[in-house]
Amino acid sequence: MVCLLAYLAGSVNFAILFFKIAGKADPRLGFSGNAGTTNVYRQAGRLWAALILALDVGRALAVAALALYFLDRAWVAWPGFFLILGNTFPCFHKFRGGKGVANYLGFTLLAAPWAALTACALWVLVYAIVRRPFIASFFMAAALAAGQAQPLDVSWPALTGALAALILIVFNHRVNIRQYRREQNPSSGA
Repeated sequence: MVCLLAYLAGSVNFAILFFKIAGKADPRLGFSGNAGTTNVYRQAGRLWAALILALDVGRALAVAALALYFLDRAWVAWPGFFLILGNTFPCFHKFRGGKGVANYLGFTLLAAPWAALTACALWVLVYAIVRRPFIASFFMAAALAAGQAQPLDVSWPALTGALAALILIVFNHRVNIRQYRREQNPSSGA
């Protein structure tokens, strides 16, 4: 039941709702084609991106609180996966949403705060070096997944849930990866 609630909560995409209320074009129509914080930043500015990020993180904190209260610690990583799944394939928005990184950050913030803080620092460091948000997000997601598994005594449910979340986030960035590869090797047509 917690996983179903996590999926449904993730399916409420604040970026899409904000753009609709503000009378703006769907955020999925520009840049990377998803409804995430980075696209909100590119299309509406820093203030609105910060608001969407805060809403995503807040929702994720609520889901994490439910998971920690109702589930055995070994299974807490799985609602995080379903939260990302709902954010990526939202049933309320034609199954086209964001990439789930902000949601995973918020979820991990409550479940493993040290991992969330480490992941934020890692994102800033990697972004400063490579200037690519999606590459920095991979490092962030890996740190978050490690944080999901470690405090849960490295049980199989925790490991598989954290690994599933990491794989889903990498999968969600497949367009970014293809575009980056084309930019790095334009003659290959990759």
